[in-house]
Amino acid sequence: MPMTLKPIHLSDPQREELRSWVRRHGVSQAIALRARIVLLAAGGSSNEQIAAKLGIHRATVGKWRERFRARGLDGLADGQRTGAPRRIGDDVVEAAIARTLSAPPKGSAQWSTRALAAATGLSQSTVSRIWRAFRLEPHRVETFKLSNDPFFVEKVRDIVGLYMSPPDRALVLCVDERSQMQALERTQPLLPMRPGARAGQTHDYVRHGTTTLFAALDARTGSVVARCYPRHRSEEFLRFLRVIDDAVPDSLDVHIVMDNYGTHKTEAVRRWFARHPRFHVHFTPTYSSWINLVESWFSVLSRRRLRRGSFTSTRHLERAVREFVDATNEAPRPFTWTKPAEEVLAKVRRFCERNSDSDH
Repeated sequence: MPMTLKPIHLSDPQREELRSWVRRHGVSQAIALRARIVLLAAGGSSNEQIAAKLGIHRATVGKWRERFRARGLDGLADGQRTGAPRRIGDDVVEAAIARTLSAPPKGSAQWSTRALAAATGLSQSTVSRIWRAFRLEPHRVETFKLSNDPFFVEKVRDIVGLYMSPPDRALVLCVDERSQMQALERTQPLLPMRPGARAGQTHDYVRHGTTTLFAALDARTGSVVARCYPRHRSEEFLRFLRVIDDAVPDSLDVHIVMDNYGTHKTEAVRRWFARHPRFHVHFTPTYSSWINLVESWFSVLSRRRLRRGSFTSTRHLERAVREFVDATNEAPRPFTWTKPAEEVLAKVRRFCERNSDSDH
């Protein structure tokens, strides 16, 4: 008779912490694997199913499943190993961590392993092990910008609702501009990739002017309407709105997601929207370009076509953009939004709470 497995129950903080272990690059593969085991177990999978999915032995699944059930998240850590006793006490480790989190040494923006070793009397390798164990990375920084929009919550719910449950007989178009796109020509020809050698390009370039790309991404299909204009004014934005109006069948309403940039809110633009009642505008919160899906398409355009390009003129650059747009529309793939609005707002809330006591 098969043994009945005791269920695994996760609290919301435990589930979020396990998911972060799976996603975070700094977490060891062993810890990430144990987190996956527990998440799958909490989802109702049997030991045999988890072992088959992760390509591991069933006994391994059972071990970490029971360790978590008995001790929670602490049970997923490695136990003490046999061998030589520790030479560095917890008080020394705590002092090293506190020093890492304090002000950096004079003349430097952050601690290095060498600088902290000199300040604490530890070896550089010991400092490195402590940092890895506690996931401290003084040399790295993540950028952020919190929105100060008083209607941040309402706008997030509105736009995420459009993505996850679009209205009938309507298109949801994510609109934005990439201004001041430079036509950069490398000073020497690009070197092709060869076996054992990467592709090469010179670090310097010659500028041949700029152009502005206006783009509208269909949130449901991933197809794109795009135009390049020499300037970035409300006049050009109005021209692009007319392009959208001509491209979308008259039987469909158009929901436009866009930011609060000045060219989007001039009196001429307001009058145009008033004369075209099938257009419905949804402004993103301030400092929240991440919620506009067309930004993801701009990133793909830069990474796949522009970053390694060499363009002799703005016309050459615009032709490359049109070719990329045509390739996108031949086989469009949507940027699927998966997080409900409440999950997005909860993440922002946790970030604010985690950093509310910061002195910086």
